[in-house]
Amino acid sequence: MARTARLMRVSVVIPMLNEAAALPALAPVIAALDPPPHEVVCVDGGSADASVALAQGFGWRVVECERGRGRQINAGVAAATGDAVVVLHADTFPPPDALAVVAQVLADPGTVLAGFTPIIRGPDKTRWGTTAHNWAKTWYAPLLFHPVRFARGLRLLFGDHGMFFRRADYLAAGGCDPQALVMEEAELCLRMATLGRVRLVPRAIETSDRRIAQWGALRANWIYLKVGILWGLGARRGLERFYPDIR
Repeated sequence: MARTARLMRVSVVIPMLNEAAALPALAPVIAALDPPPHEVVCVDGGSADASVALAQGFGWRVVECERGRGRQINAGVAAATGDAVVVLHADTFPPPDALAVVAQVLADPGTVLAGFTPIIRGPDKTRWGTTAHNWAKTWYAPLLFHPVRFARGLRLLFGDHGMFFRRADYLAAGGCDPQALVMEEAELCLRMATLGRVRLVPRAIETSDRRIAQWGALRANWIYLKVGILWGLGARRGLERFYPDIR
């Protein structure tokens, strides 16, 4: 598997905005990846803190872009030079063999988009309830709102899944909605599913519980559910008003 990964150039794209508190913890995790990434591209949406300086200090390339995760992911993929791309949030920590897993999964030509299985964890606890809901909505959301596509292989993935894909497939599908401020990953799943299968890979990735810690578990899951239902019913603009910024 490691040999296969070395034959595939995998770029890591990190959309960021005011992530100076998170980047120092992420840097050693990326440095420990084996095999290493072809490159790390950080796409800054106008940070007012030391995010850019930190990323450059870690040896990562920084691209500047107008704020908005859809735009930022598009800019990162456009700037990337790898065969495949992993979109990694600044508070999400992949396993050491993540890029070998990427190469193995994308060796299947029928898979166009995939993501790891996130475990939501903080310094004091693991959020097993929200982790379970996060896993379940990968399946129930497309089954409820897009049953035919679900039967053909659609799954809904989000930013904390560490989504990955072939760069060429992403560009062929049109990438993310550049206007999307939230749910851009779910929309991408719909677009990519026109080309092939979307997969949830049974390999854990850890993501921070910082939203849950700030919002509280019940409120956090209510926000996730409300925004998801509105999106599933066709809302595409203004959903960010229900999704408070924590930084």
